[in-house]
Amino acid sequence: MSASEAFRQDAEPRGTWDDIRDLPPSAKLVVKVLEHNDAMTQQQLADETLLPTRTVRYALNRLKDEHVIDSRFSFSDARKRLYSLNIEA
Repeated sequence: MSASEAFRQDAEPRGTWDDIRDLPPSAKLVVKVLEHNDAMTQQQLADETLLPTRTVRYALNRLKDEHVIDSRFSFSDARKRLYSLNIEA
């Protein structure tokens, strides 16, 4: 086992497509949008999905609980977070 493999095992677990199955439709829609885009902010997701920002925030929290998404600070605006998929292939 290489050092990078050991690091990946210690890192936060990755979600699977099965983890998404029982989530609400809003969370599934957010996943589909993120599947076609690299990383998006909460507002970009709300604009793309036509869902209210509160619904998108709820979906993101549910997805984060299932380890299906990653979030990181935006380099262009540190007040915002970028979300991307974290699903095992």
